[in-house]
Amino acid sequence: MSFHLDTPSKVSIVEVGPRDGLQNEKTPLTVQDKVTLIDALSNTGLRRIEAGSFVSPKWVPQMANSDAVLTSIARQQGISYSALTPNMRGLTDALAAKADEVAVFGAASESFSQKNINCSIEQSIERFIPVIDAAKAASVPVRAYISCVLGCPYEGEVSPQAVLDVSKTLLSLGCYEVSLGDTIGVGTPKKTSALLSLLLSQLPANKLALHMHDTYGQALANVLIGLQHGIASFDASVAGLGGCPYAKGASGNLASEDLLYMLENMDIDTGIDLQKLIKVGHHISVKLDRQNGAKAGRALLA
Repeated sequence: MSFHLDTPSKVSIVEVGPRDGLQNEKTPLTVQDKVTLIDALSNTGLRRIEAGSFVSPKWVPQMANSDAVLTSIARQQGISYSALTPNMRGLTDALAAKADEVAVFGAASESFSQKNINCSIEQSIERFIPVIDAAKAASVPVRAYISCVLGCPYEGEVSPQAVLDVSKTLLSLGCYEVSLGDTIGVGTPKKTSALLSLLLSQLPANKLALHMHDTYGQALANVLIGLQHGIASFDASVAGLGGCPYAKGASGNLASEDLLYMLENMDIDTGIDLQKLIKVGHHISVKLDRQNGAKAGRALLA
């Protein structure tokens, strides 16, 4: 019996390890450590790398010196180096550091929005408008992240309609893609399918990406549901960098190596060299003195 899945033939991976991954790691890294990591990732075939975050170092100490990181990396043609920019000051600093792309981040949960960025969902979107407008004026693409699309640490269930409303608003403001974040990793295939069915009834698949966390081991199962719904953009973190800050001791980000191993074995093209990525994951895990969070990385380390 032949096994056939109707999935995209090509997928784009956004490597978030240097930002979303490192910001949740306890071991501090130097600017040179971060530059070395990003330069190594640039040599794997990745085309989208999240290189830093222009937020207050008081709140996210690991992201201090993102300007120095972005100005020191060996940029390669055809690779987009992006940065998170929560406000106008962040955007100004990111543009000065020559970020190729910027990202804003909101939430689908009111409680999470208040706890994470100290304002309501509506207020957060109001804050994004000048950032998005200024980025567009500088011809810099803007991506959007939405947290807690499948569950919230404070509210529990999150309404798919709330996710749709925020997604539509951010796309209408000029974001080219919305990354749907399962921030605490509680999503399951059934929930993911229900969410995507609603979103795709009103939005095109090429405007959506999935950012799945692996807290309960569900990330790849949810990615598969995304693929079956025609989603072709996924966020992942080399070596599974970044724990989940809301679930003690839990793994957080989906490891890029595990995602790539699955996609390769489904004959889905990513343009990325798995063995090279595995070496990068191994080196950064040693540097951080942590276990490599990528199962494929551990199994295939040559």
